[in-house]
Amino acid sequence: MDVAIIGGGAAGLATAIFAARRLPHARVVVLDGARRLGAKILVSGGGRCNVTNRVVTASDYWGGDRRFVGSVLRAFPADATAEFFGEIGVSLHEEDDGKLFPDSGSAKAVLAALLAAAARAGVEIRGGHRVEGVRPDAAEGFVVAGDGWSLPARRVVLATGGLSLPKTGSNGGGLSIAASLGHRIVPTTPALAPLVLGGTLHRGLGGVSHEAAITVAGGGHPPVTLRGSLLWTHFGASGPVALDASRHWHRAEVEGRGVETHLCFLPGLDFAGAERWLLDGAASRPTAMLRTLLADRLPAAVAVILPRAAGVDPDVRLAGLTREDRRRLAHALVAWPLQVTGTRGYNYAEATAGGVALDEVRRGTMESKRCPGLFLAGEVLDVDGRLGGFNFQWAWSSAFVAARGLAARRTRAIEGERRND
Repeated sequence: MDVAIIGGGAAGLATAIFAARRLPHARVVVLDGARRLGAKILVSGGGRCNVTNRVVTASDYWGGDRRFVGSVLRAFPADATAEFFGEIGVSLHEEDDGKLFPDSGSAKAVLAALLAAAARAGVEIRGGHRVEGVRPDAAEGFVVAGDGWSLPARRVVLATGGLSLPKTGSNGGGLSIAASLGHRIVPTTPALAPLVLGGTLHRGLGGVSHEAAITVAGGGHPPVTLRGSLLWTHFGASGPVALDASRHWHRAEVEGRGVETHLCFLPGLDFAGAERWLLDGAASRPTAMLRTLLADRLPAAVAVILPRAAGVDPDVRLAGLTREDRRRLAHALVAWPLQVTGTRGYNYAEATAGGVALDEVRRGTMESKRCPGLFLAGEVLDVDGRLGGFNFQWAWSSAFVAARGLAARRTRAIEGERRND
């Protein structure tokens, strides 16, 4: 075959479509261990598939060099993604925070459209073909092998994903293959996973959500502050801001850095601002209870449970709030120490942090610097985005650049053959 694409998820299917369109006479084959492809697409976005975001920049990603990420995103930006999906029959609409979803509200429609587009382009899909190894071959380019089978391939694309959501088939096999072909693997951790908390604050707040900011700091690295919706749960915290924070907590842990995590209940305010707000409240409403003032900006349950956890009576009249209690509460409101004991791990993570190091991949083609003829796309690389369609956009963009690289290499090969004639 001309191109073997290992992995039939978002990045793999998109690479196959783009490559087959650019190389209409090439044999493009997608190999996947699952008999039915696209399990991760089907479960994404609560079964609705958050295809991309209205605005996507390199600052929405972590991991490797953001200049690399930005270059790939510019090659196939979010508006190109929307146009592509419209072309294959999936119109999109915008929801909160710029998220773009299919008008049908169905991830099944997204997967069906991708499979149909692949079929129209002449892509051959082989489910039930889990690749266990890839080796260079002087005659064929590569030999791709599984349990009891092997296939020759001139070019290979690794689009196997990472380790997140193993029930969908992700097992990290692509990382092992990349390592066997000479690539350095940045240690992997879950990303976009709910936080597991110690302490007792969360136990009385299950199901309560509100805007918050989380700061993760440790090991001399600059602190990272993230803002968004927080959802309290029986085990800890979820919601966009907690999921986004999880990768930073994990990175500090895997790198052996001491890590501290703090929660701000009043995003945008520091200690002085929070204390000023409490003082102004006491001046304008001296007979009101503390919980009443807090409930102006926080859910009622938080307005009771947080001051109690900080050692302050929520039923105290504002005029009777002592300076010591006011300052203690102000600290709690803007820098509550989150006792993060872990996350819910890969079983619940929506992405994988870490992966194939970007400095070993050519940004203009996604071709390996270590193993010519090998291309990489999607989550297998050391790139992970925040919640909101960004990881899917990385899949589409990196797939487009990989397909462009495949076409360029094929053109160079043909020109070389002509020169040798």
